[in-house]
Amino acid sequence: MPDLFKRRDPYLSYRFQVEFVGVIRAGFSEVSGLELEIETEEYREGGVNDFIHKLPKGAKYPNIVLKKGITDTSFLWEWNYAAVYGKMVPMPGRIILINAKGQETMYWAFMDGYPVKWSGPELKADSNNVALETLEIAHSGMIRFFTLTYIADSALSMAKSLIM
Repeated sequence: MPDLFKRRDPYLSYRFQVEFVGVIRAGFSEVSGLELEIETEEYREGGVNDFIHKLPKGAKYPNIVLKKGITDTSFLWEWNYAAVYGKMVPMPGRIILINAKGQETMYWAFMDGYPVKWSGPELKADSNNVALETLEIAHSGMIRFFTLTYIADSALSMAKSLIM
């Protein structure tokens, strides 16, 4: 059977990094909000009762939510707290998916991201859980890109299937 049709294992969701402004990389324990929804408007055509037209209106992106263990670095807190003083600093960023070899395979780039909510840890004397902070980021949109590693692996797989 050609390699092209062989089952490929999916990427693992725990191998990722978050990058801001192309320089600051941070490790997070959880990322959510990688969503895109196309809003629609319903339109009823006169005399047509068996269906409703649904017309696309535009894209809608929810906020990205980042969770991580609190450390002695203060970048996220300072970025969020600057907004309190009216110094909003929108930044681009990437959520990068890493393959089993430790290589970037694809990433989601968001534009004009800025913090809209920060939540501190839940502290309990009878618990030994990691102290987590949560940062919620609003943004102007997101694009998914495939890296050269992903493209090269796909091309190699196709070439092998043609040869064999």
